[in-house]
Amino acid sequence: MNAAVRVIDLWKEYTGNGRPGTYALCGANLEVRPGEIVALFGKSGSGKTTLLNLIAGIDRPTRGRVEVDGRDIHALGERERTRWRRKNLGFVFQFFNLLPTLTAFENVFLSLELAGRPDRALVSQALRDLGLDGLGDRYPHELSGGEQQRVAVARAVVKSPRLILADEPTGNLDTQTGGHVLELLSAQCRKLGAAMIVASHAPSSERQADRVLRIVDGVLLP
Repeated sequence: MNAAVRVIDLWKEYTGNGRPGTYALCGANLEVRPGEIVALFGKSGSGKTTLLNLIAGIDRPTRGRVEVDGRDIHALGERERTRWRRKNLGFVFQFFNLLPTLTAFENVFLSLELAGRPDRALVSQALRDLGLDGLGDRYPHELSGGEQQRVAVARAVVKSPRLILADEPTGNLDTQTGGHVLELLSAQCRKLGAAMIVASHAPSSERQADRVLRIVDGVLLP
């Protein structure tokens, strides 16, 4: 069986203004099994977000390789990578990234529309699973921070992705609410059998994970 994610000697250098480049990621190697939850710890600026963005195909590496289900995603064209993300990847962000002009239901439904699977029943089920039954017609500004993040989780999991990436999903929440969101996110991941990498400062991430990794100054520690 292929690894869900395989990162091979991955480097990312940022350059500009004619000055020497800065390496945000230095030779990272990582393998994540299908259904495995990996917690990634590191300080702000340590390279966590860079690694997730490279795995998601949002950013391109300076050198190295990223395979998802055995497929080199950076060998795909931009349109192909976009289609791949829409169908196979769930991404949860720190700041929710909900569209303010859409209701909670519509924000989640849009994820299915983009994946080519506009099924309203799946949206209703996802909202119920995340404890949001009855809140589907509310707009983001009418929801608490914890409710908004649960909508974001529902949006990520509704299409049954093979891979979920979560970048500081509790960073904008208080400790209790953040812990609850992580429990729900992990439960959905287990239910789907999806692999997940969650970058976080929160100790509760470690409790939900099968494996804990740390990254320091762009170096992913074994």
